[in-house]
Amino acid sequence: MTSSGCRGLTAALLLLCATSAAIADLSDKLRDDSELSQFYSQVEQNPIANATLTLRSCTIFVPTNEAFQRYKGNIHVLYHISTSAFSKEQLPKSVSSDMDGNPPLYITKNRNGDIYVNNARIIPSLSVEMTNREGKRQVMHIIDEVLQPLSVQKNAQDNINNPDAMQFLQMAEQLDLNDFHLRTYRSQVTLAKKESVYQSPGAHTFLIPIDESFKLSARSGLVDAKVIDGHVIPNTVIFTAASQHDDPKTSAAFEDLLKVTVSFFKQKDGKMYVKSNTIVGDAKHHEGVVLAEIVKANIPVQNGVVHLIHRPLMIIDTTVTDFLKENGENGALRKFYEVIMDNGGEVLDDITNLSEVTILAPSNDAWNASLIENLLRNRKKMREILNMHIIRDRLNVDKIRQKNANMIAQVPTVNNNTFLYFNVKGEGADAVITVEGGGVNATIVQADVAQTNGYVHIIDRVLGVPHTTVLGKLETDPMMSDTYKMGQFSHFNDQLNNTQRRFTYFVPRDKGWQKTELDYPSAHKKLFMPDFSYHSKSILERHLAIADHVFTMKDLVQYSQQAGNVVLPTFRDSLQIRVEEEAGRYVIIWNYKKINVYRPDVECTNGIIHVIDYPLLEEKDVVVSGGSYLTESSICILLANLIMITVAKILN
Repeated sequence: MTSSGCRGLTAALLLLCATSAAIADLSDKLRDDSELSQFYSQVEQNPIANATLTLRSCTIFVPTNEAFQRYKGNIHVLYHISTSAFSKEQLPKSVSSDMDGNPPLYITKNRNGDIYVNNARIIPSLSVEMTNREGKRQVMHIIDEVLQPLSVQKNAQDNINNPDAMQFLQMAEQLDLNDFHLRTYRSQVTLAKKESVYQSPGAHTFLIPIDESFKLSARSGLVDAKVIDGHVIPNTVIFTAASQHDDPKTSAAFEDLLKVTVSFFKQKDGKMYVKSNTIVGDAKHHEGVVLAEIVKANIPVQNGVVHLIHRPLMIIDTTVTDFLKENGENGALRKFYEVIMDNGGEVLDDITNLSEVTILAPSNDAWNASLIENLLRNRKKMREILNMHIIRDRLNVDKIRQKNANMIAQVPTVNNNTFLYFNVKGEGADAVITVEGGGVNATIVQADVAQTNGYVHIIDRVLGVPHTTVLGKLETDPMMSDTYKMGQFSHFNDQLNNTQRRFTYFVPRDKGWQKTELDYPSAHKKLFMPDFSYHSKSILERHLAIADHVFTMKDLVQYSQQAGNVVLPTFRDSLQIRVEEEAGRYVIIWNYKKINVYRPDVECTNGIIHVIDYPLLEEKDVVVSGGSYLTESSICILLANLIMITVAKILN
């Protein structure tokens, strides 16, 4: 080896040794990582943290600089350190922190496999494991939030270290709880002799209503032992960031005669809610869902985590009107309530006057659709739209299922001649319930919010404000699938996305086509065969009026009264009908046949659909016997035979 080569090797070895000496423990690693500089500065200022990193085994949970920028409270560096070393795979359900009293840090995992320490996610692939100068194993996990322990007020008289949930309740006045007080609920826990539930060792989730939620004087008296049990999720710690959306957990109130589950969900505006669902109720505890906003989340205690909520769970003591007011000021239905009040508030008065009522309440996000903005100034139209969301009946999910057993459930609203159509897909917790009104299909995102005089179902769209074309509606509506399929293979549907035209489409519902199978079995079979697409297209053309405006059912009734018959322009010819109103329902008279209108005025962005009980069809429309119609395959065979005969003659 040359002298220059030796010098290069020596330099490399010296550099390696220098590097090894420079990074001898996790404090050196922190020092050299600019993304973790804020936590390193906290470690430098804390002698205990410095000594731990120099001399002991440990696990440290290090927030990024970005996490520090979001955090507004005091930093407790020892709350981020445990004096045992755990890789991600080795982390137990809880680890003791090095803070005074050694309060635990809770380790949870969500469905995606993400690991959380309290409310902070461990960022994958950034964990570091090493041995310090003393030969002690050390592990560093990078997290996306600063860990926040239970905070005590500056003037607190008692030395509060690592309290359990009952001690938390007893000492609440000395804790930093954003001026929320818990005296009323604490009194009820003591009165019901349920202290042991909050003292229970282990790791549980406690939901505690604040004093403000007991403004109704009689409400505190409804907080009995079973209701208190319904505010506890035993043996499960749920921090909000790691919570599964709408994943029901068994509460402590789950037995043979009373079954209550609790679940968490988050709105797009970031607000967190918790809900109880009394699946099996009794004389004192009625079935249904109760929603509560989490007003202060993720308070760690010795035996789990506490969330403060804006009202007690399980207790159904408000009317639908009260619920809308309570959740309308700054809650889950703020925009719905604003629209009601901006339109004079008469709708709220109407709801108040109903002894039994169900409201389909659009979520705050539902009102962000662009088409809605233009309608808000039209008070008459908005009144109609709001009324479309009101049902004069107590309609919970079980009742919807019963109505939906053999058909799509049709339910009248307070709007004259306006119906909603419910459809249930799936079973149990996986069931999806949709509702159609005024051309809009909405999904119920929160069902069965129970009130004393009815129910509120929160939906993801505003009914009556169309957002799709005629083709889009056909494609997605389960009641019109046969008409859609027929239009697809005959290429009739190609025109229905045209937004420059206005269509009035009389669409036979699937059960209507099924009836033709009984009346005209041969014709029905051929209508759904591609070889007969010409006939299928011709029949569908008869159902589609094309003009510069749409024809509502009310328009058609009025024209019929004036002229007897109404002639509507279609693609090739015209459609002559008469429309009458009988007992609040519309009937079409065509070729001496009476055809009921099942769903009138389904609005779309480029037209309107009237769903009818039977197609505008006669047996002669599809001739299937006597060789009067040859399919494409028959024509091909005939042509082949003619060619063969011609060739044979030439050869002869």
